[in-house]
Amino acid sequence: MTDLLLNRRQVLKTLGLTAGASLLKLPASAKETSKQANSSFKYALNMSTIRGQKLGFVKELEVASKAGFGSVEIWIDSFQTYLKEGGTVKEAKRIIDDLGLEIENAIGFARWIVDDEAMRTAGLKQLQGEMEQLAGIGCKRVAAPPSGANGANAALLDLNVITERYIKILEMGEQTGVKPVLEMWGASPNLKKISQVLYVVAESGHKDARALLDIFHIYKGGSSFDSLAFVGKPAIDIFHVNDYPSGILPAKISEPDRIYTGDGIAPIRQALQAIKDPGKQIILSLEVFNQSYYQQDALLVAQTGLAKMKAIAEGM
Repeated sequence: MTDLLLNRRQVLKTLGLTAGASLLKLPASAKETSKQANSSFKYALNMSTIRGQKLGFVKELEVASKAGFGSVEIWIDSFQTYLKEGGTVKEAKRIIDDLGLEIENAIGFARWIVDDEAMRTAGLKQLQGEMEQLAGIGCKRVAAPPSGANGANAALLDLNVITERYIKILEMGEQTGVKPVLEMWGASPNLKKISQVLYVVAESGHKDARALLDIFHIYKGGSSFDSLAFVGKPAIDIFHVNDYPSGILPAKISEPDRIYTGDGIAPIRQALQAIKDPGKQIILSLEVFNQSYYQQDALLVAQTGLAKMKAIAEGM
């Protein structure tokens, strides 16, 4: 361990990190979290969860590390704002390493899937550039949602056409070392069902093809949680976790209705039982967009989220 890292952790202790972590019975560092990780799962913070506090790229990373997360999902726009304001890829990588974090995935919205050829070409160029930037900070994956093909009036795309387009970005991923993960969006006409995402992943026949599923989107899109049992174990590396309250139908529920795991009615343990893989740890990433959480201290939100994730997965 370097003197720099030791000094950094001493500073965090001085700022009261240890006391805050103790309050929630959480580890005081990302490294300690990795040692205590559940054998079936490891825990990540999707920066959507503290996005409303408008901390900026570096402070978001610092909060995640202080809260005890060893893994994160960043948002590409936050990273690119950091670069536009004078940050560099090299400096970002140093900060990430000093904090002991792994960048498991990045959330972006390149329009790789759309029918409009000019728009799709621009989307592929955008995604290529994003992948190259992400590779520089050690990011392993990038989300590939049906961005641009998701409005109420969006056309329903043929799954075989989506498969061809997904293969294209998988090949880009081979070149850059950043794997595109096909993301389910329950509110979209396209890739809203587990079966649709699974079809494209399986039909691609590509070794790097993966599905990014989500507790909220499974409910929103009208899939059965029983369908998770049909998703092959290699298809899932990351699984988005959250919860939803009772009394809101799928047609009415929206992103801000997401809540901490265990605070709602979602069959989360059933879902985790279905996706856990004896051959590897699945990354559980907390993704919520709750306005009431955005009014709270970001560190408290991250700590609370981690504690509730661990509680829901206990004993699995």
